[in-house]
Amino acid sequence: MAEEKQPTPETLDDVPSGGDGQAPEGALPEVPFTVPKATSPRPVPEDSPLDHPALYFNRELSWLDFNWRVLYQAIDERTPLLERIRFLAITSNNLDEFFRKRVGGLKRQKLAGVRSLSPDGRSPQEQLDLIGEAVRPHYDTLNTLWTDTLRTALREQADVHIVDYADLDAEQQSRLDAYFRESIFPILTPLAVDPGHPFPFISNLSLSLAVVLRHPARGTEHFARLKVPRSRGRWVPLEEKHHFVPLEQIIKHNVDELFRGMEIVHAHAFRITRNADIRRDEEEADDLLEMISEELRERRFAPVVRLEVEHDMPAHVRHLLMRELQLDAADVYDCDGLLDYADCMTLADLDVSKHGYDSWEPVIPTRLLLEGETQDAPDIFTIIQRGDLLVHHPYESFNSSVLRFVEEAAADPNVLAIKQTLYRTSEESPVMAALIRAAEQGKQVAVLVEVKARFDEENNIEWGQMLEKSGVHVTYGLVGLKTHAKTTLVIREENGGLRTYCHIGTGNYNPQTARLYTDFGLLTCNPDLGYDVTNLFHYLTGYAPEQHYRELIVAPREMRQSFERLIEDEVHNQREHGNGRIIAKMNGLDDVRQIQHLYRASREGVEIDLIVRGHSRLRPGLPGFSENIRVMSIIGRFLEHSRIYYFHNNGTPKLYIGSADWRRRNLDDRVEAIVPIHDATARARLLRLLQFILDDQRLAWDLHPDGHYVPRMPSTEEEAIGLHDLLMRRAQQRISEADRPWDIR
Repeated sequence: MAEEKQPTPETLDDVPSGGDGQAPEGALPEVPFTVPKATSPRPVPEDSPLDHPALYFNRELSWLDFNWRVLYQAIDERTPLLERIRFLAITSNNLDEFFRKRVGGLKRQKLAGVRSLSPDGRSPQEQLDLIGEAVRPHYDTLNTLWTDTLRTALREQADVHIVDYADLDAEQQSRLDAYFRESIFPILTPLAVDPGHPFPFISNLSLSLAVVLRHPARGTEHFARLKVPRSRGRWVPLEEKHHFVPLEQIIKHNVDELFRGMEIVHAHAFRITRNADIRRDEEEADDLLEMISEELRERRFAPVVRLEVEHDMPAHVRHLLMRELQLDAADVYDCDGLLDYADCMTLADLDVSKHGYDSWEPVIPTRLLLEGETQDAPDIFTIIQRGDLLVHHPYESFNSSVLRFVEEAAADPNVLAIKQTLYRTSEESPVMAALIRAAEQGKQVAVLVEVKARFDEENNIEWGQMLEKSGVHVTYGLVGLKTHAKTTLVIREENGGLRTYCHIGTGNYNPQTARLYTDFGLLTCNPDLGYDVTNLFHYLTGYAPEQHYRELIVAPREMRQSFERLIEDEVHNQREHGNGRIIAKMNGLDDVRQIQHLYRASREGVEIDLIVRGHSRLRPGLPGFSENIRVMSIIGRFLEHSRIYYFHNNGTPKLYIGSADWRRRNLDDRVEAIVPIHDATARARLLRLLQFILDDQRLAWDLHPDGHYVPRMPSTEEEAIGLHDLLMRRAQQRISEADRPWDIR
């Protein structure tokens, strides 16, 4: 096969461990920005037990460190300009979610009088105080980057102009005023606040104007709130191409049209963030859908956890908002730029050549590549029969592999049943459309719809109801557990018997995010895996909690214990053979028990590399505890979402992919699936990828014992390519070298 022309070792014996975080001599360019660290670790006393708080980073501060790394992509001048704007928007959106979920959750704990401490030994209030100190420079940098750098760069480099209304000439202002009267004025709803009008409800993440009015005859001052409508878009275009004015400025300068007979004293923008950590006892809910629908309604009215205001908002207006929203000064954030940079995503999507990443079209996996409409081209089931197929998104096409698998299963008359888990998918989902077609053709179709997928609940409820109307058997999750496993099962009649085909992956069945997230998926007809996935669906859709699995590792039943055994096996191999080795790639690491097993393994001399995109509670490089553990993070064009687990196993490596991180929620509170990789081609590919990641000098960051993440810097043009560009080049090379791949095992 084209992708396997170069020899690849079966083990990672010769792969160097992760870097030391120091830039090579002569590295170009120099780091343009020193990334602050939010994490505040404590000194570790000698002979501390493994549960000592100083051995753990705070999860919330570690997450803020992750968002600093995302923001760094917007600061880094090596990133194309429009992509810097995109990373600015992503950072802002991440920060919104952080306040909704993490800060909101800590505030609920504080109000509930929770006395238990975090693993790093801090109370909810202590964590809120630390977050307050750490998040303000983060928030301020976000604003400064836009006002002082990116807005100017857009104008000077890309001829994209974000213009203030006040800087327009009279004719331009007149045209915008006319636009306001015709297209904005009719949909605005000013809400007065006085004894007859209570303070209005303000929806989550909505942009509003606080308007102070004066009655010209009586001289009395009044307050009104005006919501900026999202339906018209944030950026109002001028006649000149790529010239925009923020909508709130147009409304502000025309606000007198809404309050005729009153004098406008001033109007200032503000924005609120509400808690998303609404929790219910699922045992009390007779109907899961009804419970989730009620939770969505309550989330709209959840307590406010953050107030953002324009920096020049008068103090008495701030105090009014704080009083009505029940906030303290610590909850108020001054903005000297835009409120809500997530809307900059629209600017990042502008058609401006040479200022974004080069376009990338995922390639068709070589074994699935067809040369035109040839009669000898096999169906996907025949291809899978010839051997397991590992697909890697977004380098390889989701549509040409996973979607093709589902669509061919829906159309194939020999397919009797299709079963799938749905955690997140796109709004116009071709996967769901295929399942609906399959059900309408009389196939048995069953879908586990996880309605507790955070922020996708409403979308998933709609999909579940649509599937039910088409005859699909729909199950809405399990009580007390989220179903996070990524699995599809196809039952096909062949030669008088039944054969099972499976897809087991690390990512969601979403064609849109499959172009942005790195994920793996295994397509297989291995009978043992077919047996396991069949039993998994019996567990998910029926009453069969005591399932047994031959190959699949399933949470919460046995995953924690399985990973612990695998780590202990490496300890044994280190003692017996001196070659204990673990490499684990995941999105987050916070499970204390798992970290303690890694600390014990490090003490025994096991070499451990952890590739953790997001937060990590584990402190690497601590003498006597974790000196043999390295933690690195990859941040770049694509969101690193795949989970890979490698255990050296004395020269006969064990390799796994799946849906679970080493987080408590994944190991204890979710249904997850991890699958072993046996196919030699797939194993070689995963090993090679791990080597590329550990060697990366462009996108990699190394975590130091003090909590600092230090970016590696390339010293050669080859090192400057970076992991994502390297894998895109290799994917294109495989296609150029492919020749009738269905004839090749």
